[in-house]
Amino acid sequence: MEKYKMDLQLFATTMTTDTGTLSAEMKTYYDSWLIDNAEPNLVHDQLGQKRPIPKNGGKKIEFRRYKALAKAMTAITEGVTPAGNSLTVTTKEATVKQYGDFIQMSDVLLLTAIDNNLVEAVKLLGHQAGRTLDTVTREVINAGTNVLYAPKSDGTPVTQRTNLDATCLMTVPLIMKAAATLKGQNATPIRDNCYGAIVHPFVAYDIMQDEKWEEWNKYTNPEHMYNGEIGRIGGVIFLESTEAKIWEDAASTSLSVFSTLVVGENAYGVTEVTGGGLQTIVKQLGSGGSSDPLDQRATAGWKALKTACILADEYMVRIESTSSFAEAAAN
Repeated sequence: MEKYKMDLQLFATTMTTDTGTLSAEMKTYYDSWLIDNAEPNLVHDQLGQKRPIPKNGGKKIEFRRYKALAKAMTAITEGVTPAGNSLTVTTKEATVKQYGDFIQMSDVLLLTAIDNNLVEAVKLLGHQAGRTLDTVTREVINAGTNVLYAPKSDGTPVTQRTNLDATCLMTVPLIMKAAATLKGQNATPIRDNCYGAIVHPFVAYDIMQDEKWEEWNKYTNPEHMYNGEIGRIGGVIFLESTEAKIWEDAASTSLSVFSTLVVGENAYGVTEVTGGGLQTIVKQLGSGGSSDPLDQRATAGWKALKTACILADEYMVRIESTSSFAEAAAN
């Protein structure tokens, strides 16, 4: 008896023509597909304090920071209850903004194309959503005021971006200096007594030449790693991303300047995308009413509410350097 294989992906574009809406199962499927493809790109969100977007909660998100307690240096008198203490909370508010995009597909494309275009469209939109929302966070946290510039190879200090040259490479001592700066501010490590860093692959190349570099699989396991985690050195865990900030104005030339953000816990806050901020919108053939009288157009899209906010500038250090590997376009 001849056996047939069933391609379940073909059913991903199944549409209910009587109501013009997706079934609950298909809606869940596309939501999951979009979010799964968006989340790996959210490298800059991973190290931030996350706050969900509450329904009907307005456009402002409140992030909280608790002040450390002073030392209790007054001896307690026997039998006498001391005055005690209380929590001091500093709050910061940030206003969410909405972002989004969509892809339009014709009835002919959906009916004749070999590929499952609706699924591929949602996949592409997921990647776009991830990069977009990641950039929203990146631009906020790269505006921090604590900056270290990589010195020149002859030891000459650099005090501004435009003085960086091709010899101003990332080094382990520079990473350790950033970590020491955070320790001096009593910044809490993010994991395993290490701070976190977001680094471009070209800068990671320079750091990984050091013999002390540890690949992530030598000290942890997949259940405990971050998206993009590549290893650690100098008390810092590195998350690699091509979306790390790049400028093109070193020494008034075409040299690329790369940002490496080294952060402690609660340095900044972000809205939690999977808590309600990211939505999938699929409009089927026949759902356009009189604006689409011949049922010729279907669309897939996304929209999201998003914001980010620096909570403690002293818990974050930005290192600016060039790279020996290659140059890259500003982003």
